[in-house]
Amino acid sequence: MALEEYRKDMLRCTRCSCCKFIPLLSIPKSKRFSYCCPAVTRYNFHSYSGSGKVICALSLIEGRIEYTDRLLHIIYNCTLCGACDLSCRIGTQIEVLEILHELRVKCFRDGKAPLPGHRPILESVRNYDNVWMQPRSRRTSWARGLGLKDLSRDRAEVLFFVGCTYSLDPGLQGVARKTALILQKAGVDFGILGEKEPCCASPVYTIGDEQFFGQLARRNIDRLNSLGVKTVVTSCAGCYSMLKAHYPQLGEPLRFRVLHTIELLEELLHEGRITASIPVPMKVTYHDPCHLGRLSEPRVPSHGKETKILGTLVVKETEKVLGFGGVFDPPRTVLRSIPGIELAEMERTREYSWCCGSGAGVKSAFPEFALWTAAERLEEARATGAQALASCCPWCEKNLKDGASGGKGPQDPLPVYDVVDLLYRSLEGVEHRV
Repeated sequence: MALEEYRKDMLRCTRCSCCKFIPLLSIPKSKRFSYCCPAVTRYNFHSYSGSGKVICALSLIEGRIEYTDRLLHIIYNCTLCGACDLSCRIGTQIEVLEILHELRVKCFRDGKAPLPGHRPILESVRNYDNVWMQPRSRRTSWARGLGLKDLSRDRAEVLFFVGCTYSLDPGLQGVARKTALILQKAGVDFGILGEKEPCCASPVYTIGDEQFFGQLARRNIDRLNSLGVKTVVTSCAGCYSMLKAHYPQLGEPLRFRVLHTIELLEELLHEGRITASIPVPMKVTYHDPCHLGRLSEPRVPSHGKETKILGTLVVKETEKVLGFGGVFDPPRTVLRSIPGIELAEMERTREYSWCCGSGAGVKSAFPEFALWTAAERLEEARATGAQALASCCPWCEKNLKDGASGGKGPQDPLPVYDVVDLLYRSLEGVEHRV
């Protein structure tokens, strides 16, 4: 839907500021960690909130304002984490996230985007099919010596869709390798695409290049369908959100189920195909990635009949409050299965999790804002008394590690792990070749 089609939603915004805070129904434990929107918390100006951007969008389509550098700063200093959308839908049911995305699409159509910090990402995806400007040949470096099936020529029931970041970032490749070793230990019939694995197009979508995203996504659907696999499993929360929530909106069938690695690992533990038995004595807090949590449900805009409650509150009959059906329990189940792990929850968890700060091109275009957001999350993590922070997303892990060393927190960085790292330590009989 084009931005103009959300005009009724934009007019319905009451400037109530609920989009800035965790909903009261969740009973925030403290004022300090009651905020949900990194942008308005950081810049302390209403235009940076979900509501403020909705007002900007309405003013733009009605010709009351024009593009300026400040307006673009407001639009793109946003991780599109969806927290404002969830808080708003609980009461007013405005489709804030769709408006914020379509606002970026409009920026592209009007020739005001991409921003300088986003151009290299788009060019890298065009030229290398990844976001890191790395040759395709390096996608398999993490898998050397593992003897994995190449599904561009072999057959398997499961495709391990590794993703650009786990494949190519030297600091994160260990997660992909450990995942493959665990799947081998469990006897999972799986393979990879190696050099022929495409970018999922998540960065292209969030930056707002709708035409390029459509081309990539449809190509990827055709490619994955042709493999004949029953399941596509990925460790990247961004890839998962694309495959699970966004690809289905294109109207083309996906002939496979989509799982995040942590969901598959939970299944394998439940079935007894792997057993965590070596103690890992550690107090850990878990960070819910936005794209694995509240952004992992298909977001289909409502076209249903609208009614009013008490002649005031508009309710869309086919509308659903999205965000509560994400992947929240599997990572916690896996952590609790590890002997010695004590799980300490932060105040903002599950659907109300505070964003790591890396999403929607913020890390590339506004790195200081990304580091500030990560430092805020790390402060919340330290408040639990945890010895380490765990997550299930390479972007979260990378930015939180950067925030620990470059943000406003103490100089002693809080260790950040993928849940796979901790599970791997606890498994017997896994050949430690990482």
